[in-house]
Amino acid sequence: MGRRQRRREPETARIQSATHDGRGIAAIEGKKVFVAGALPGEEVRYQRRKFRRNYDEAELLEIIEASPERIDARCDVFGRCGGCSLQHISEAQQRQIKEQALRDNFERIARVEPEQWLPAMSGPAWNYRRRARLAVKDVHGKGRVLVGFRERHAPFITDMHRCEILATPVDGMLDALSDLVGMLSIRARLPQIEVSVADNATALVFRVLDPPTADDEGHLRAFGEQHDVRIYLQPGGLDTVGLFYPETAVDPLYYELPEFGVRIAFDAVGFVQVNRDINQRMVHQAVELLDPGPEDRVLDLYCGIGNFSLPLARRAGEVLGVEGDAMLVKAAAANATLNGIENAGFRQADLSAIDGSEAWLRQGWDLLLLDPARSGAQEVAAHIERVDPRRIVYVSCHPGTLARDAGVLVNEKGYRCESAGIIDMFPHTSHVESIAVFSK
Repeated sequence: MGRRQRRREPETARIQSATHDGRGIAAIEGKKVFVAGALPGEEVRYQRRKFRRNYDEAELLEIIEASPERIDARCDVFGRCGGCSLQHISEAQQRQIKEQALRDNFERIARVEPEQWLPAMSGPAWNYRRRARLAVKDVHGKGRVLVGFRERHAPFITDMHRCEILATPVDGMLDALSDLVGMLSIRARLPQIEVSVADNATALVFRVLDPPTADDEGHLRAFGEQHDVRIYLQPGGLDTVGLFYPETAVDPLYYELPEFGVRIAFDAVGFVQVNRDINQRMVHQAVELLDPGPEDRVLDLYCGIGNFSLPLARRAGEVLGVEGDAMLVKAAAANATLNGIENAGFRQADLSAIDGSEAWLRQGWDLLLLDPARSGAQEVAAHIERVDPRRIVYVSCHPGTLARDAGVLVNEKGYRCESAGIIDMFPHTSHVESIAVFSK
């Protein structure tokens, strides 16, 4: 206990290497210490915050000798806020780190070398995040309501006044939201605000554990009018979300994919790709890499609300989108109708539980698009011979599960990996989005 207690005091060390998520690694008495925000070669002062069997996690307190790679973070609360981890590194260097993470996973897990590494896909690095969940807490000690992201090393809400990665106008709205919640009688019963910045409107969903009073409703209505935002209230589960302001009917939230003449409607709390510009480029690249023609039949698994299905339908003869969430399937079908697309169909299926006997798998699909969650497409890869596509485009949000599935496709199922590369969907964070192409 004494030894551990001593290690809660600040220490000094030279950083030897780093992880892909912006943590420097120091080796102290044979044990690794991960120091968030420290760069290789730097001498730093840090304090251990979490103790593990094989490593400890530490907070960076002071940079004694800085690396030449270090730059000044744009955000005032960088280092405390848990939203970003890489603002102290140039955008180009961030992409190199992410690309190396993808390469390492392919080499270590898949034991596969893509024939070509695609150039990193990049876009605006600031004000890109159109979907976010903001935590809310009335903190008496600070005399104000805090609205923002959780701190990196503690479960508290960061005391922040703006966010450089949130899409406009929400980036500069945190103080106004703080003032608004501070005026409400239910300020202690309002734990979060969901943000959605669509092409046609900005929506704020207030999670309310108690019903707002008439005065509360007046404040919410005035805020919506002043800032030209839609206000939704969520008293329970996701099925309880309802539009509060404006009271008259409004068009659904939507984003557009102009290249394909597609408009995709989505719910205020529904899933959409958070980076508008990168999503447009990602959809373009996926369609170009899959290269469907008017005679091709395309299977789009984990299709969501039709982000890839509908653009693919503009080029292919037929598209079937499959998704596990019934509400997303319904939304995808509605989006097909909205866009006058008649050659795309959608069905519900739990893709984590397929066994290869499903009839829809074996309907002569020429091309396959995969866009799974972080858990990957393990079951699909295991039964890929049932689909038997000549070409696969795999969009991934986790390089480890992409590499795992790539190993199956290449080493067991007779496909070759033509190309792979990163998609910088989340600049200044350690999140690695990527894309890979497989063919017979």
